[in-house]
Amino acid sequence: MSDTRDISNRKIKIGVIGVGYLGSIHARILKEIDKAELVGVYDIVFEKSRNIAKELNVVPFKSMDELLDEVEAVSCVVPTSSHFEVALYTLKKGKHTFLEKPITTNISHAKRLLRIAESKNLHFQIGYIERFNPAIKSIRGYIREPKFIEAERLSPFVGRGIDVDVILDLMIHDIDILLSFKKDKIKSISAVGVPVLTDKIDIANVRIEFDDGSVANLTASRVSREPFRKIRFFQKNMYISVDYRNQKVEVYEKRGKEILPIKVEIRKENPLKEELVSFIDSIENNKKVKVGAKEAIESLKIALKIKKKIHYHLKRVRI
Repeated sequence: MSDTRDISNRKIKIGVIGVGYLGSIHARILKEIDKAELVGVYDIVFEKSRNIAKELNVVPFKSMDELLDEVEAVSCVVPTSSHFEVALYTLKKGKHTFLEKPITTNISHAKRLLRIAESKNLHFQIGYIERFNPAIKSIRGYIREPKFIEAERLSPFVGRGIDVDVILDLMIHDIDILLSFKKDKIKSISAVGVPVLTDKIDIANVRIEFDDGSVANLTASRVSREPFRKIRFFQKNMYISVDYRNQKVEVYEKRGKEILPIKVEIRKENPLKEELVSFIDSIENNKKVKVGAKEAIESLKIALKIKKKIHYHLKRVRI
């Protein structure tokens, strides 16, 4: 009886690597999760570690090794350019790893991380937060062979994530959602984009055509006055609109000669908390992570193709 009680009460010891704006949110949420024990945090800027550790009453580790010696899992919230280096280290150390999106900036690095995670039987989850958005979860039963998909993800310039372009920073969320709904082979990709506030692509638009004749049009920008994140699906006799940010859904269906609204129930949740709970649950119950490296690699492949198309266009027009 005591053994069962001990197992049921066991908490996953976890730490956070990188406690800037988003990493500090990870730490606060992990502190609230019943099945997780936030042991401490590490950041290359020790003052950041010290401040959030003091707030949460955990340890501000002075090195990554010191943190890894005390935990079985980590949440890595470092700049994208450091994803490979940090995740490679945590996985080699045998730690279950949650890594913010995108998995890396090139396919060979991503595949190497996948191989290490598989060889060590580690849970390796990538932070595609929109998979856990209750608005997206609420419409999965309604999506049936959409013929046109339109996504817009616009954000004011905040100075974060600018070590990569807007494709890897923002658009990749919608690429992941698109691939989670569309299993057809991609026939062609055309894309345009320009740098505006940085030396990288800050606004981009892409048209993706699938073998079944369906089309997706994705736009991402970090040069907008107001944040805006929506995706719309058009399919036979039905229109579905999702507002990611406000967790709202509109569904209309044609029945006979009438177009009628369908009420969709949504229980609003914190998507970041839901994905971290999912990660902890996968470790505790030895379950497959909901968004793993294989899915992340597929999204990255498309993102890099888009990036290549845009750079080719820029060379032609000499922008």
